[in-house]
Amino acid sequence: MSPFSVAARRKRIEKGIFVQAGKDRRNTPFTRLPGDIIYTKVSTADTDGDLYIFDTTRVKEGGPPLHFHYSQDEWWYVITGEFLIKVGDETHHAKPGDCVFGPRGIPHTFAKIGEGEAKIILLFQPAGKMEEFFKAVNDGKVEKMSDEEKNKFRIEHGFEHVGPPLTIPKKD
Repeated sequence: MSPFSVAARRKRIEKGIFVQAGKDRRNTPFTRLPGDIIYTKVSTADTDGDLYIFDTTRVKEGGPPLHFHYSQDEWWYVITGEFLIKVGDETHHAKPGDCVFGPRGIPHTFAKIGEGEAKIILLFQPAGKMEEFFKAVNDGKVEKMSDEEKNKFRIEHGFEHVGPPLTIPKKD
């Protein structure tokens, strides 16, 4: 059977996707994540798990703890504002139009820096369970967990925390 046959594409959507700026693929952005509003642009279900793309609007400085994904590559593209993006031992100061790639298995993190709102696009390939993880956090399921339960939950969703968030440089 050809990999392009209808049977091979059964779990994928069979039409293009248009999502307006500031809108979410399912009209339900994730709004309860620390410092973030996540607007899904291409859902895990759209690609049968091959890809997950979202953009995020951040107002607060900072970002997630240092972590790595077992099976997902991660890619960041800055739309507005500025971010520090650390992959392995390198930290990049990313501005609008810049992108950074983080291969699976390599510890990484990012942090919004500076005043005002900032926007960044993130892509996970393959999607793994990241969208499912963000939904659980958004639904309040994770905040009630003990630290041990949170660690187990992250592992079940394909990643582990391995260090603190980036330190935001002090303003002079």
